[in-house]
Amino acid sequence: MENFDAWIGKIEITPDLSNPRPVAMMQALLNEPNKQLTQLPHLYHWLYFLPIVNGEDLAEDGHPKKGGFLPPIPFPKRMWAGGRLQFLNPILVNQNIRRESEISKIDFKQGKTGNMYFVTVKHSIFADGQLAIIEEQDIVYREASNAAPATQVPVPAPIAVKQYSYKKTFPVNTTTLFRYSALTFNSHKIHYDRPYSMEQEGYPGLVVHGPLLATLLMHTFTQKHPNKQILSFDFRAVKPVFDFNEFYICGNLQSEEAELWIEHTDGQAAMKAKVTFKEG
Repeated sequence: MENFDAWIGKIEITPDLSNPRPVAMMQALLNEPNKQLTQLPHLYHWLYFLPIVNGEDLAEDGHPKKGGFLPPIPFPKRMWAGGRLQFLNPILVNQNIRRESEISKIDFKQGKTGNMYFVTVKHSIFADGQLAIIEEQDIVYREASNAAPATQVPVPAPIAVKQYSYKKTFPVNTTTLFRYSALTFNSHKIHYDRPYSMEQEGYPGLVVHGPLLATLLMHTFTQKHPNKQILSFDFRAVKPVFDFNEFYICGNLQSEEAELWIEHTDGQAAMKAKVTFKEG
């Protein structure tokens, strides 16, 4: 086990502008009309602060090579495992925005499918100098040698929450994955290169982006409850969704929070989330 504690506390600052074009493109991806919004919907800040990396600086998996801001963990399989967000102030369209990122934790764990590192990155996002969002992202790195193909991963127990305030589908296919990868400048091959995803990383197909699933959860909740002011959103990936899967976007509304989840047709949870809110 290699020690990467020297990377804890490393900081990166990225400026950007919340221009409206990515917002309109995301609305099109979600089959929504362009509503000429004045502020970013929740989680749309993921469309900004994108790393601009030359092709020669990409690793075999399509990600930017490690060793810049993120530690050079040698395990090749890396994915966004979940996150926690606090929404403090809105981000308006065409505002100057800034993201201050800090590596806050690096943990080594031994799992059933092999060794893993979990890297937690804390982002503080400012709009015209005012703190708007505090976010923690969990990134998991898995070694290749002991990682079983996704078809052999033990099936998790069915999701405990079975009371639905709503349950709906959203069609996701290879075109959806391509458009989301393009919109977020995400060149990770598991989302578009089927031979690589199956032969190199052991998946049965193309992997649906975790942030896209999280965005579908948030988007559907705000559609169903437009008058609720969202305070926080926590999400965790549980089981992959592939391009050939049908799945449901589910929510169970309670007094001051809601349980949200992505559910496979067999009842297994793919992503679990919680949103807290107050009446707007």
